[in-house]
Amino acid sequence: MKVLFRVLSLFLFFSLSSHLIWAQNQKPRTIVTTDGELDDVDSFIRMLLYSNEYKVEGLIISSSQWHYKGDGKGSRFTSEMEMTKKMYGERTELRWPGEQWIYDLVDAYGKVYPNLIKHSKDYPTHKYLKDRIRIGNIDFEGEMAKDTPGSDFIKEKLLDDDMSPLYLQVWGGTNTIARALKSIEDEFKDTPKWNGIYKKVCQKAIIYAILDQDATYKKYIEPNWKDIKVFYNANQFWSFAYFWKRAIPEQLHAYLEGKFMGPIINDHGPLLKMYYSYGDGNPPKGELEDIYSSMEQAKNNMWGSFGQYDFISEGDSPAFLHLVDVGLNNLENPNFGGWGGRLMQSKTTPSRWEDGDPAADFNPFTQKMDNAYAQTRWIPAIQNDFAARADWCVKDFKNANHAPKISVKANYLSAKPGQKLNIQVTKGDPDGNSVTMKYWQYQEVGNTDKKLEVIAQSKGVNIVIPSDARSGDVFHLIAEGTDNGKPALTRYQRIVVSVK
Repeated sequence: MKVLFRVLSLFLFFSLSSHLIWAQNQKPRTIVTTDGELDDVDSFIRMLLYSNEYKVEGLIISSSQWHYKGDGKGSRFTSEMEMTKKMYGERTELRWPGEQWIYDLVDAYGKVYPNLIKHSKDYPTHKYLKDRIRIGNIDFEGEMAKDTPGSDFIKEKLLDDDMSPLYLQVWGGTNTIARALKSIEDEFKDTPKWNGIYKKVCQKAIIYAILDQDATYKKYIEPNWKDIKVFYNANQFWSFAYFWKRAIPEQLHAYLEGKFMGPIINDHGPLLKMYYSYGDGNPPKGELEDIYSSMEQAKNNMWGSFGQYDFISEGDSPAFLHLVDVGLNNLENPNFGGWGGRLMQSKTTPSRWEDGDPAADFNPFTQKMDNAYAQTRWIPAIQNDFAARADWCVKDFKNANHAPKISVKANYLSAKPGQKLNIQVTKGDPDGNSVTMKYWQYQEVGNTDKKLEVIAQSKGVNIVIPSDARSGDVFHLIAEGTDNGKPALTRYQRIVVSVK
């Protein structure tokens, strides 16, 4: 069985790697499914500011254990999920924010689009995004009995002829995705086409889920579509969610506090003005109890004590931050780690990558292994980048900052024990800013506890392989370049060295 698992694991890894490497020259395709929660709104705003980095195929409103519309007939529903079953009992609807919010945000994006394209010609038009909004399965948590415009849209994309990866972001429940898959199964299961259709869908689809927010993955997707790749984030996202004050070391809190966030939200046009923050006087739609918008509520909040304009939550942002190419090559392998966190291949289900203890990184602030630090470590760079994107909404190119460009001749090298390698690193900046380089070994991603000797040079870096390294040892070195613009922006290159 162990040999069989290793064979299956290698097959799936190389299938994933070759599949993604084949598509690396084009932007990753993605569909966002969202239940419209407060933190979904904030994630959605940030997602729009990065929509030049990936191809948005669809924007689908779905339901979850926390948010559902009801069927309009007074039908009563009790959650299948233990927490919400205890919290809310039997309901006819739950905390539903409506559907207009998604149109309003895309319309606000349309107002800043003329300025955004001064910074990147790849931003999609307002019309393009609006044409891709669909309403999915929203009547109740986990409802997947009927086809909806949202599920039909996902089905169409899964069956189209574009065989590049299609990232299905799950910001709420998986029920609309499950309905799309069930519809495909219903249509093709008993036909000669089924094996080919099943293989095609499993080759294309990558589900990036933030927790399980209904039971449809476990009850339907996992048993019936076991070969669909799943990236499952249940720990690292807390760095960007309601519990951030507990998940992030205090030394990094400033990047999420009102002094940093307030100017971004208030001074950068109509889209960011719709961003929810603590004490902003803007009650979130659909909430049964508003514990956010007044300063009294912010200071005496269930998640901690917060100041005005402090960050509330963007728990779903790791799903699209994983798609932003900052030079870390994480799309080749989710274990590499990047702005969307780091996930390890499951030992029991080779098509599934997860966080938790196996994906923990060493937290230098606490001097302990930390299940969230693979996401937390990037927060200063992520937040400064967000501030720059906010500037893009209102400033022209010459008055805003843009990320530096870092490159190396080869990202994958081989070496012998004790060998010294000279790695040439090229750096540049579109704004003419100077770029400072830093080099560090990403110890947790490699497969050895041995340490490289790293010697920075004026035009690159020298590294010395430990003399006691063994054949098969793999080292990951990150070349990190930060410019001196305002805000300072960072990009990377990853150098992977295998010992032969």
